[in-house]
Amino acid sequence: MATTHGARPTVPWWRWRDNPLCRRSDVAEAWLMIATVVLALVLSGFAGITAAGAVDASLDDRREHTRPVPAVLVENARDAAPAPVSESGDGGVWAGVRWTAPDGTRHTGRAEVPADGEKGDKVTVHTDGNGRLVSAPPEGAEAGFQIAMAGITVAFVTAGMVLLVGWIARARLRLRRLDLWEAEWRQVEPTWRKRMTG
Repeated sequence: MATTHGARPTVPWWRWRDNPLCRRSDVAEAWLMIATVVLALVLSGFAGITAAGAVDASLDDRREHTRPVPAVLVENARDAAPAPVSESGDGGVWAGVRWTAPDGTRHTGRAEVPADGEKGDKVTVHTDGNGRLVSAPPEGAEAGFQIAMAGITVAFVTAGMVLLVGWIARARLRLRRLDLWEAEWRQVEPTWRKRMTG
């Protein structure tokens, strides 16, 4: 029997011991707790790996359909508006650029470029399969970070949902056990009262 100062004695694994006070609902609650933890670990691991794989495949597909294109700045980058937080996080700005498509047609648009670029500087922009400007796909450590964060986030969310469902089921079991105790006490109380008053 394990004891702690100021706490009542506890018996490890009491729900599985031969105990006349241990009800079927106590054993069910114990198995529910074990099943919840195991299920949370298994499902969160599976969901995290699946999410990481999906993000990795998405980035590969994006790289496959994105091509770097040489372009020329048509304005000074310092005169352009700062870019919002981007995937690369390199503090670039959105500025006007001009580039030539594979079919020979010239296009102009706005792309994220280095903040110190000047009009006439050569820069590299990225276009999709339709020739539209897109942001550069993440590479290396940045891509690895996105993949890992997707896997970790989904794993934690999945584990949290499983644990929440388990907690709700356990709370319902406890409420049912209290209702059963109350019903049994109503049956026993008259006899008990007679003994006390007799």
